Amino acid sequence: MEMEIKRENAVAAIRVSSVKQGLQGDSPQAQQEQIDRFAETHNLQIKKYFVFMESASKEQQPIQEAIDYCKNPKNHIDVFIIKSIDRFTRGGSYFYDFLKMQLTNYGVRLVDIYGIIGSQEVNTLEHLGVKYNWSVYSPTKKAEILEAERAKDEMRDIMSRMIGAEIRYVRLGYRARQAPFGYVNEKVETPHGKRIILKPHPEESYWILKMFELRIQGTLTDEQIVDEVNKLAFRSRTRLIRSHEDKKQVIGKLGGKKLHIKQLWRYLQRPIYAGINVEKWTQGQPVKGKYDGIVTIDMFNRANRGKVTIVEEDDSVKIYRNIPPRYLVKKGVRNPDFPYKRYVMCPECKKPLFGSASRGKMGKYYPAYHCNKRGHYFRVSKKEFDLTILNFVKRLHVTPKYAERFKEEVVKEWNRRQAEINKDKLHIDQKILELQTSARLIADKIKMLSSETAIRFMEEDLLKIEKQIEDLSLKKAQDPEKDINIEEVAATIKYFLEHLDKLLLEGSNPINRAIYFGLLFNTAPAYSDLISGTPNLAEYIALNEQFNRDQSLLVTSLGFEPKLAG
Repeated sequence: MEMEIKRENAVAAIRVSSVKQGLQGDSPQAQQEQIDRFAETHNLQIKKYFVFMESASKEQQPIQEAIDYCKNPKNHIDVFIIKSIDRFTRGGSYFYDFLKMQLTNYGVRLVDIYGIIGSQEVNTLEHLGVKYNWSVYSPTKKAEILEAERAKDEMRDIMSRMIGAEIRYVRLGYRARQAPFGYVNEKVETPHGKRIILKPHPEESYWILKMFELRIQGTLTDEQIVDEVNKLAFRSRTRLIRSHEDKKQVIGKLGGKKLHIKQLWRYLQRPIYAGINVEKWTQGQPVKGKYDGIVTIDMFNRANRGKVTIVEEDDSVKIYRNIPPRYLVKKGVRNPDFPYKRYVMCPECKKPLFGSASRGKMGKYYPAYHCNKRGHYFRVSKKEFDLTILNFVKRLHVTPKYAERFKEEVVKEWNRRQAEINKDKLHIDQKILELQTSARLIADKIKMLSSETAIRFMEEDLLKIEKQIEDLSLKKAQDPEKDINIEEVAATIKYFLEHLDKLLLEGSNPINRAIYFGLLFNTAPAYSDLISGTPNLAEYIALNEQFNRDQSLLVTSLGFEPKLAG
């Protein structure tokens, strides 16, 4: 009677280099089939499979999880099966020896289906009946070490060739990474072969373009721009969360969030949206892409208002960053109490004035514009400064030859914005249709589900979609209609052209009044220029002839004083 050979318990480890390789290729399945066949021929019973979709060249070895499972005596594991040493680790002989020693210490044999790892051990003192740790060795140990080092060298060679080629093509203006928000990667035929370039995403690029356009218009604050883009159903790109045990199983999502103010600033300051790439592989130098950006370089510069500026110089591109110091940002460059300090210069050094209120002995504050930190002293009270602005503005008028042209440009801009409104409405309609389709699909899936947990999650998604549809419908209803009377608008324009002082002095927002004031000049005027009537005015603005005959202030060496009789 033949004795039944006892089957040993085994663990099988399957590894591929990335999630993409594991999901799009057949490497994990092929490894499992080979291991199953090996286990069957060697009378091994596989109790558990471990599938790893990550690189084995890093310091934290992914295979360690499977080794820890073998260490637990409750699992009764005798054999650890791998396809080959390079599937076990690519960290070289050091990591291989370290990982294998852990298994050996717990009585678990490491085997591979190619037979490089041997299970035989030789005691050099066996003929004397003596055994030491140093006298016992594996005849295949050298071959195993060489194979582990070969696996490491192979990884280095593969990565050097692949990453080196990608760096070269990125410096030529192509793409080698995941597409940023607003773009998709697209393979096209080029003089350098089939390469990847960026192409505007059919939906995300619309939101990016809208952010730049609203910033360029200058009629909304950044917070209002965020609100407007969110009303157009903006959502950040979603990313799937996969189970740690089974990378093919999706257990959640990240992203799908509304736009917030800091994210708006990051989008606006990324040169990639103007077709300029700056990253580690370009060594921090800007490279013009072999594709068009979502916005032009001019639009990018106008939207960033000097904080980030792209300049094309011959065949090269340069980026200049002029972010205000933190202490200036904290104090508030746009202080509504002193709105003109960035638009009127010091008469001595021709640099922007400061604005602050000094405290007197009796505790009263005296607001003033001043320049006293550059080797000279200039100070004028806020009351007197505002009076100078008032007197100057009341003596301005728009030159007749530009009045009609200005009205034509306004009507042209009006028509352009109406076209944008219609474009927004079309986008909203398309988005509502997509959401309604998604809602119907979810409702159909709910009918087929039996799990209460799954039904609850699907119902939550359905509620979110219904809320988005409601918000989009509200946004569409609030948009201005196209049939607004343009004649009324033209009449309003004509009124403000004839009464510049109403526009420049009576607005409710002092910051906006100062911005409008700055548009009157080709170069920012000094305070003394406003008094003498000699600023460098824009071509469509002129001073009334009686200005010089009706000055109410004079500049003297002692400062600014009322005009004396005679």
